[in-house]
Amino acid sequence: MAALPYFDEIDPSTIDVLLVTHFHLDHAASLPYFLEKTTSKGPIFMTLATKAIYKLLLSNYVKVSKVSVEDMLYDEQDILRSMDKIELGHVLGAAMFMADIAGVRVLYTGDYSCEEDCHLCAAEILQFSLYFNSEKMAKTIRRLAEKTPEVGETVSGFLVKKGFTYQIMALDDLHVFSQLSTENISQRITIAYSGAFGVLKHRLKQIFESVESLPDEESEGPAFRVHERLTVKYESEKHISLHWRSDPISDMVSDSVIISILLILILITSYC
Repeated sequence: MAALPYFDEIDPSTIDVLLVTHFHLDHAASLPYFLEKTTSKGPIFMTLATKAIYKLLLSNYVKVSKVSVEDMLYDEQDILRSMDKIELGHVLGAAMFMADIAGVRVLYTGDYSCEEDCHLCAAEILQFSLYFNSEKMAKTIRRLAEKTPEVGETVSGFLVKKGFTYQIMALDDLHVFSQLSTENISQRITIAYSGAFGVLKHRLKQIFESVESLPDEESEGPAFRVHERLTVKYESEKHISLHWRSDPISDMVSDSVIISILLILILITSYC
């Protein structure tokens, strides 16, 4: 239950509509539980591509979950029932929703990517300027204060408002003044896969071209790397795992590889 979003402060039966922007688990994984285990009545909107990949990812999540049946948040049947309730670019199939209520417009973006890939063009960032009616003074602190700026010099940093005063700090100093910090995140996902590991590598190489085997001593078992960004490792006869350092490009590569593996599994199953 701790893996679920915090639903305690809302009454699911009062929710008029659910908007799912894309299939990533941090946006859609709790949907079967919310639809089947609460008083939610929907409706739910997402794109057709998101709906298709949503089913593949969540079905795989149920298969690789290591908790007991009693502790499972939902099962395959809950996922299938949730599919019937769905009415309908960061990743393939992603969408933004514009809500117009009583003349007030709100754009729900979800996540978006500024990197172009083989599926989608990059999100367009509009440039704009902010004009103040009065002069604002900000004090440079920490490493930005080590050198006094010249008159007219532009100072780039993180603008913080404390009461009625402003301070500018370097992003690397953020953790000193708050509980926030910046760091690279290592991602790992396990996928249920019982086919031949060599066949998987061959099929992915046909799709991505840049697929290279890793020495066993480096990866502690059979493994290969895709585009020098993502490592696919053999875990057991029934599981493989994917590992990567999170950044916009590596995240897009991992999405493409995960979807390709799930589609390969469907092909293998259809031949059996």
